[in-house]
Amino acid sequence: MKLLGIIGGMSWTSTAEYYRRLNEAVARERGGLSSARLLLHSVDFAEIEVLQKSGEWEEAGRQLADVARGLERAGAEGLLIATNTMHKVASQVEAACDLPLLHIADATGAAIRAAGLRKIGLLATAFTMEQDFYRGRLAQKYGLDVLVPDAPDRAEVHRIIYDQLCRGVVTDGSRDIYRRIMADLVGRGAEGVILGCTEITLLVNQNDSSVPLFDTTAIHVEAATDFLLG
Repeated sequence: MKLLGIIGGMSWTSTAEYYRRLNEAVARERGGLSSARLLLHSVDFAEIEVLQKSGEWEEAGRQLADVARGLERAGAEGLLIATNTMHKVASQVEAACDLPLLHIADATGAAIRAAGLRKIGLLATAFTMEQDFYRGRLAQKYGLDVLVPDAPDRAEVHRIIYDQLCRGVVTDGSRDIYRRIMADLVGRGAEGVILGCTEITLLVNQNDSSVPLFDTTAIHVEAATDFLLG
């Protein structure tokens, strides 16, 4: 089994989900007492969130690049950034070391194309929904037409992620908001919806949608399990 380095903590709630799912997946494949070989560096998300809000992405990328180099020195054979939003600095992380990066948008785009879909809704942080680093990659590499909610709904999706889900808070009211927003995307022609923030899987699942949901945490974990087990 290979040794995978994880850059986590953004937020700790979704990183904990990654850790659980990776170990469950390896145990299913290997059986017995098998568990995943992982190196986890969990950053202080409060510091990263300040850089996000102030638009200091270069500095955020420098910090994650330092983490990547540390994981490489510790023996990691590949890297995983356990968040969608911070893939905005994926190129900085990749340039900082010689390890392969398992890019979450690539795994997600491949899964959507394998399902035969082209027009897809996206729920994520405002950074991921509004900037091009994620949507553009899905469009250019996988030919996807990516729909996002209107501005007020994008703000609600973002607020719920940072004020609730990142803190481990899950409410029925927020679930209802997400259900309505997903239904609106379907009404605009979305054939499926990307849960494009790794915390969203804590709030909604396939029972909450009339179209296929693409849980980026689950998809990323599957790609990571393939890497671990070769």
